[in-house]
Amino acid sequence: MANPASYRPRTGEIPTNPGVYRFRDQHGRVIYVGKAKSLRSRLNSYFANPAGLLPKTYAMVHAASSVEWTVVNSELESLQLEYTWIKEFKPRFNVVFRDDKTYPYLAVTVGEKYPRVQVMRGDKKKGTRYFGPYTAGAIRETMDTLLRVFPVRSCSAGVFKRAEASGRPCLLGYIDKCSAPCVGRISPEDHRALADDFCAFMGGEAKRFISRLEKQMAEAVAELDYERAARLRDDITAMRKVFERNAVVLAEDTDADVFALHEDELEAAVQVFHVRGGRIRGQRGWVVEKVEDFTTPDLVEHLLQQVYGEDGDSHGRLPREVLVPVAPSNLAELTQWLSGIRGAKVDVRVPQRGDKAALMSTVRENAEHALKLHKTRRAGDLTVRSQALQELQDALDLPVPLLRIECFDVSHVQGTNVVASMVVVEDGLPKKSDYRKFSVTGPAAADDTAAMHDVLTRRFRHYLQDKSAQVDETALTGEAAGQEQQHDQDQESNLLDTTTPAPRAKFAYPPNLVVVDGGKPQVNAAARALADLGIDDVYVVGLAKRLEEVWLPDSDFPVILPRTSQGLYLLQRIRDEAHRFAISFHRQKRGKAMTVSALDGVPGLGASKRKALLAHFGSVKSVKAASVQELSEAKGIGPALASAIVHHFAPEGPEAAAVPAINMTTGEIIET
Repeated sequence: MANPASYRPRTGEIPTNPGVYRFRDQHGRVIYVGKAKSLRSRLNSYFANPAGLLPKTYAMVHAASSVEWTVVNSELESLQLEYTWIKEFKPRFNVVFRDDKTYPYLAVTVGEKYPRVQVMRGDKKKGTRYFGPYTAGAIRETMDTLLRVFPVRSCSAGVFKRAEASGRPCLLGYIDKCSAPCVGRISPEDHRALADDFCAFMGGEAKRFISRLEKQMAEAVAELDYERAARLRDDITAMRKVFERNAVVLAEDTDADVFALHEDELEAAVQVFHVRGGRIRGQRGWVVEKVEDFTTPDLVEHLLQQVYGEDGDSHGRLPREVLVPVAPSNLAELTQWLSGIRGAKVDVRVPQRGDKAALMSTVRENAEHALKLHKTRRAGDLTVRSQALQELQDALDLPVPLLRIECFDVSHVQGTNVVASMVVVEDGLPKKSDYRKFSVTGPAAADDTAAMHDVLTRRFRHYLQDKSAQVDETALTGEAAGQEQQHDQDQESNLLDTTTPAPRAKFAYPPNLVVVDGGKPQVNAAARALADLGIDDVYVVGLAKRLEEVWLPDSDFPVILPRTSQGLYLLQRIRDEAHRFAISFHRQKRGKAMTVSALDGVPGLGASKRKALLAHFGSVKSVKAASVQELSEAKGIGPALASAIVHHFAPEGPEAAAVPAINMTTGEIIET
C-alpha cells in the first residue's frame, strides 16, 4: 500500500475552482472519481489526516499512487464529467448500483423485418422497444394474453427458419397466437402494422383498441354473426384484463418515476415504480454496496445519474416528474442535466403529502423487503457462510473454528427497564431455540458496562454449574448410572421436540466467540466477567456501530475488516439480531410497567374483575375508600374477594384493627 504523503500535491498547486478529480493506482488504473465545488478543500481532506478517515476512504487513498484533476466552469459541467468518467473507467471505489435482474422487460424487436415479441433482460439493444419492467410471473401472463389479440411473431430465429423451410407453422400458428408470417399467412407490412398496434397498446393506448373492438362486436351482433362477436368479446376481455392489471394510483395525466431506498451501514436497496398515465407500468430494483462515505442525498444523486444517464431518454423513459425520498445533492444542476437528456423540463422533488407520498411509502416498503431478501439469501448460502466464518477466524487470529457464536446487547431508556438479549449462531445460522432474555436490576443497571458484566456473569455461571453437574453425573458407575443417563437423554429429547423453553442444561455448551454490541468499555467488561469466573477458552470481541470497528479486550486499536468482508456482514447480522431481540423485550417490559395498576397486587383479582371494579366505582381511589359491602355490589366480587381488597388497601398500624375479619371459606364476617 502506498503512503498518501508520497503523492500528495502541494496545497498551492490545487485550484479552488469546481472540478473533477481522479485517483489512480500504481498500474495507472482509475480507482475513484469524484467532483467538488472546491478542488483544494476536497483533496486536502484526503491528505490532512489519513488516519482519521473512514475505513473505506482510508483504503482508497492507500491503494492510490497518484491524483489528478480537471477544472470546469460550473457544477453542472462537473456533474456531467463525473458521470462520463465513472461510466468510462468503472472505478472500484465508486458506488455502483447493480440491477438485481429480478424484473424483465417485454420487448419488441422493431428493427427486424418480422418484429418479434419476447421477454428480455440485461442491457438494452438498439432497434428494440422495451415495456416494463414487470415481475417475472406477470410478464409471461401479459404476453400470453395479448398474443391472442395481437398475434405477433414470438418464436426464435431458428424456429422461424425451420418453419419457413418446411412450409408449416409452429404450434402457436395453429392455435392462432401467431399470424405465421413464416409461411406467408400475413404480409410483412401487415405483420409490422400488427406489431405497431401491440406497441401502441402497451404504450398506454388501450382504450382506443378496446373501443374499436367493441364497435366491431356490435356490428357482428347486428349482422347476427355471433361466433365472430364471441371471439371479439373474448379479445376485449383479454385486453381489459391486461389494462386493469395495473391499478390507477395517481391522476390519469401523471407520468412519474417514484424512487425509494432502504439502507444500513454497508448496503442500500433501491426500488422504483414507473407510473405512466396514472398507472404503475413497471417496477425495478437495485442493491448497492456502500464503498464510499455517501449520505442519502449523495446516493440519490448517483442513482439518478446512472439510471437516466445509462438509459437516456429513448422511447420516453425519462418522465416529466421524478419523485425521490430526499432531495439529491446539487438539485439544481441535476435537474438541468436531466432536462437536457429529456429535451423538456423535468421536475425532481420530494412528495410531502397526498397520493404521491402514500405511493412513496409503498415503494419504500418494497425496498425494505428487497434488502431483507438480499441479506437472507446471502446468509443462507453455505459457501458464503463458510467464507464468512473463515474470514472472521483469520481476521481475529483465533485458533479454533467458530462453530458457535453468542452475541449480547443491552437495551434501556435512560436507565429504566434495563434488559439484555443473547442470540446464538451455529454454523453461521441463527439458532432461535437458544436465544435468552435477561432483566437487569439493582447496581448492575447503573450503566451499560455494569449491565454487560452482570449478564455475562449470569450466563457463564449457569455454564459452570451445568458443567459441574455433568462431571458429577459421569462419575456415577454401574447399571443405575447408565439407566439414569438414558432417562435424562430421553427427557432432553422430549423437551427439544416441544415449544417449551429449553432447560438450563442448554448452557452447558459454551460458544467459541462472544460478541458484544459496543466498543472498548463493553468488551473489557465482558472479558472481566469471564476472567472472574476463571473461563479462558471463550474469546470476546465487540462491534462498535459508529465505524463498524471490531474491538478486542485490552487493545488500544480496533481491527478494521474490509467493508465488503463476509465476516463483517456476519458480525453485523448477529449484532442487529441481538439488538432487535433486546428491543422487543424492552418494549414488552416497558409496556407492562406503564400499565401497572394499584389493583394488580390483590390476590384473586384478575383482569376482568379489575375492569368490573373500575367500571362500578369509576376510579382506584373510590375502590380504596369502599367498604366490604359496597365492593360486594360490583359484578363478580364476592364477600371474600371484597374483604381481600379491603385488607390490601388497609393502612398499617392501629387503624388496621378496625377492618373486620372474614371467614374465607364461608364469606361470613367474624364479629370481634
